[in-house]
Amino acid sequence: MEENNYENENTLHNVIPLSGLYENWFLDYASYVILDRAVPHIHDGLKPVQRRILHSLKEMDDGRFNKAANVIGNTMKYHPHGDASIGDAMVQIGQKNLLIDTQGNWGDPITGDSAAAPRYIEARLSKFALEVVFNPDTTEWQSSYDGRNREPITLPVKFPLLLAQGAEGIAVGLATKVMPHNFIELIDASIGILRGIAPNIIPDFLTGGMADFSAYNEGQRGGKIRVRAKISELDKKTLVITEIPFSTTTIGLIDSIISANDKGKIKIKKIEDNTAKDVEIVVHLAPGISPDVTIDALYAFTSCEVSISPNTCIIKGDKPHFMSVNDILTESTHYTKHLLKRELEIKLHDLQERIFFSSLLKIFIQEGMYKHPDYENSTNFDDVTLVLHRLFEPFKPNLYREILAEDFKKLIDKPMSSITRFDVKKADEQMANLEKEIKNVKHDLKHLTDFAIAYFERLKEKFGKGRERKTEIRTFDRVEASQVALANTKFYINKEDGFVGTGLKKDEYIFDCSDLDDVIVFREDGVCLVTKVQDKTFVGKGILHVGVFKKNDERTIYNMVYNDGKTGTSYIKRFSVGGVTRDKEYDLTKGTKGSKVVYFTANPNGEAEVINVALKPMSKLRKLTFDQDFAEIAIKGRASQGNILSKFAIKKITLKSKGVSTLAGRKIWYDPTVKRLNENGHGRYLGEFQAEDKILCVFNDGSYELSSFDLTNHFDDKMIRIEKHAPEKVFSCIHLDGKSKNYYIKRFVFEDLAIGKRTGFISEEPGSKMILLSNADHPVVKIEALKGKSQLFDEQEIDLSEAIEVKGLKAQGNKLSQHDVQKVTLISEKNDEVEEEEVELVDESENEEEPVIENTVDDSQELEKKVDESEKLVEEPKKQEVEKKPEFVSTPKEVKKIDFEITNPDEIKLDDKGQLGLF
Repeated sequence: MEENNYENENTLHNVIPLSGLYENWFLDYASYVILDRAVPHIHDGLKPVQRRILHSLKEMDDGRFNKAANVIGNTMKYHPHGDASIGDAMVQIGQKNLLIDTQGNWGDPITGDSAAAPRYIEARLSKFALEVVFNPDTTEWQSSYDGRNREPITLPVKFPLLLAQGAEGIAVGLATKVMPHNFIELIDASIGILRGIAPNIIPDFLTGGMADFSAYNEGQRGGKIRVRAKISELDKKTLVITEIPFSTTTIGLIDSIISANDKGKIKIKKIEDNTAKDVEIVVHLAPGISPDVTIDALYAFTSCEVSISPNTCIIKGDKPHFMSVNDILTESTHYTKHLLKRELEIKLHDLQERIFFSSLLKIFIQEGMYKHPDYENSTNFDDVTLVLHRLFEPFKPNLYREILAEDFKKLIDKPMSSITRFDVKKADEQMANLEKEIKNVKHDLKHLTDFAIAYFERLKEKFGKGRERKTEIRTFDRVEASQVALANTKFYINKEDGFVGTGLKKDEYIFDCSDLDDVIVFREDGVCLVTKVQDKTFVGKGILHVGVFKKNDERTIYNMVYNDGKTGTSYIKRFSVGGVTRDKEYDLTKGTKGSKVVYFTANPNGEAEVINVALKPMSKLRKLTFDQDFAEIAIKGRASQGNILSKFAIKKITLKSKGVSTLAGRKIWYDPTVKRLNENGHGRYLGEFQAEDKILCVFNDGSYELSSFDLTNHFDDKMIRIEKHAPEKVFSCIHLDGKSKNYYIKRFVFEDLAIGKRTGFISEEPGSKMILLSNADHPVVKIEALKGKSQLFDEQEIDLSEAIEVKGLKAQGNKLSQHDVQKVTLISEKNDEVEEEEVELVDESENEEEPVIENTVDDSQELEKKVDESEKLVEEPKKQEVEKKPEFVSTPKEVKKIDFEITNPDEIKLDDKGQLGLF
């Protein structure tokens, strides 16, 4: 019994609770995954598997390609995992086209095609990797997992490799996502750091595309990058995608477009994938579909726009750290400088050792120490060492360090043949060269920062070609999905029961809408409400009007007449519906019980019709009908009670004539940052637009087109001028004819074309170029030319408005000069004086909506006016509305000095005012 008790006691003491196992084993596992698998090290930017692959490639390097399968097999000596993980990691390194030269089918990260089997593909280290990644003298080593081999703890990478390649990994409890950055920009930023300039780097993706980095947050948690495909309009029926967002593939992107089409978000006829070396996805649109709206819909509903959340986590000091990319680059740059210092110190030590031994050998031979009797009679190494110490004693003060036994061993091991052939003069020359090298190394160590800068500049010159930025830096406007969603759903109404929705297919169809839309409903009791498009929604009986609701739409005006339930008075009002709360009912009448709407219209552009009002017969009334023009009614908020139309009972109201818009033109701005139109005052003011107005777009190839002022329009990157089209405005142009190589001047007006039709206004011969375009009344240019065979230099100033009459759009014009034109300078742009309108600036606080003023005319006066003046409406006093125009300061026209060499004209671009500014 005692023995059993003892055994039970011992067993209980050895029991480890589950919590203890979890705490120890799980933390060990988590630490292993973080440190040895998923997260890259800050110094070399590599995960362990990547480091082992590169070490194996270096170990096997003989200048020739090796089978990837052989590299994988050799790496398994160091990596305690299967060959599949090594192969996948190796393919990823090879696809980044930086550290490994590849041969065979390594797959394509753009199309998503996988690589061939490892036995069919080959690899070797690139010249870049051999130069910046390896140096056994500065590498710290450790034993491999089985103790049979030696592997690097980190590789001595003298370049911000982590930021150039990027990294992504999921560990236990954390993850990392480092964006790739541009090779050249990283080198430039590193040079800037060494010169004391703080870095500010942003990513660059091999897939190209366009990206908005405004919320990048230096790559830290909480940041976001919006990346878009590059979509261009081939024609009005065809779109072409030439670059795709990072993290997507052409296959995945096409699938997302097909899915959006199947769901009715977009409408396309077919899609073609012509991708080969470069991406080319052709999207054919269905008839009647706007290409501009489709582009926005592609960004809203497909993988043509993706949002990436960076999370820069690295291993530093055997611990995971979250750092900004700028801090990582700074540390990497200083680490590179440290490695360069160590290499210089190692080189200096090596040179000094070579001189030291050369000096020993020279003394040993010149002084004939090898023939000294004591040396020859020595019987063992210890005796030889004692003899040589004594013989070298006079020379020791001139040597840079103490002589060790190993040094004597090297002297003794020298064969007699090399001693007898020893050339003192040659040895002196070699030592002089070594002294020169030592001097240079010491200089570099003293000026280490300059040496590091020169190193980075050498890398840029040697390996930077072809590594220019691929991703275009842009600022995007936000695409509202509800605004670009295709109207793919039929909407129905059941007026009798008060239901609306997409599922009432047996009831009355009213319009098409998107399932993302809201609809606005008006009822006979004077109530309006906004609700989401759903399968079936009860909105109340007595429905007057249902329409798609656009948030903050100030141009849709509702005209209404209602009868007050308490007094019987009829009121007339015009109003817009701005911000509302969804599914909340808003009363448009005075709110009394029994109020009823007797006339209602919705006008998308603020139209004001004329109505005929028929009153119920009364003994005192002589005139029972009168006309009312809604244009006489001021537009106010939906809560206003309106103006009195009549205090007598209305029999019926009929439409007499349709009206026109009473709204002012739409003020339109062009924002060159996002290349879009807006009504929010962003960018350059283009003007006030009525329905028939158009926008003029001029392109750098000497063509133009007219566009509508729809806010969904996209504008070409090659556009050099945008403004409101004035058909009578005269433009002056200087252009080069590609056939004759002569320069011509012409003056013309841009003809009124159909929207979207692109037409050239200079010669269509190959090599033709537009040099200058001005809409000033009197543009003056200075021409510098060479005259005749004598090649005398000649200058003259020309007012282009006087040089030629206005001609047709297609006219070639007159020759600019009879001589060899070398340079043209636009020196001034003057306009004829016109009387400027006075602009009154009104304080916004004075422009607030006034309270509704109710008419208080008594019955007798009202009756008399109805009889004598055909019962003309007595309107409430209307506030005089003062339009607030954009503020501007009138200043004298600045003299422009824009020089350009005809022999090598630069690319034409817009200046900050949207004018042709650089040639």
